[in-house]
Amino acid sequence: MTENNEILAQHLKNFAALTEKDIAESETFWKTRKINKGDFFNMQSMVCNDLGLVVKGIFRIYYHDPKTETDKNIFFFSENQFVVSFRSFISQNPCWYYIEAMEDAEIIFISYRDLHSLYAKNTNWLHFGKLLAELFFAYAQTRAEEFMFFSHEERYLRLLDEHPNIIERIPAYHISSFLGITNPSLSRIRKRVKR
Repeated sequence: MTENNEILAQHLKNFAALTEKDIAESETFWKTRKINKGDFFNMQSMVCNDLGLVVKGIFRIYYHDPKTETDKNIFFFSENQFVVSFRSFISQNPCWYYIEAMEDAEIIFISYRDLHSLYAKNTNWLHFGKLLAELFFAYAQTRAEEFMFFSHEERYLRLLDEHPNIIERIPAYHISSFLGITNPSLSRIRKRVKR
């Protein structure tokens, strides 16, 4: 078993309590892909056909506004997190976002078709699909609630809890965009919050 297969197996066991037999049944469907910094896991206006597990690297999901020529960061995904445009993946409709590697990255991924073939023949994999849907619903709701209920500083601290070393790994303007603040505001927050 390769190191990536071990990482995947451990994650699947932890995430959905899948058995060795369940995981073995899926092994031929998972592929490894290296994505260079600045390259895309998925593009805006294209269907997201793959579900990835991040082995190495950070990805950002962002919307590019063609009118203003600005990008708005929506989510970050780093090691041991699933990366996908979930609405596009489950509906098989075009994605509204780009998913870009912010560092040289590596993922293990499975296609929509292969995952659905597992759902059709194994209830444990169907349970995995349910947990995946719940996870991405929770991400979306949490993101909306953070803007309603938390200050800029609290959102910054929550980001650090989820991605502890993100500040050292990506440019500050991407974090400002994610938090919905300016770069000077982020600098002031970072001076107040020493982590």
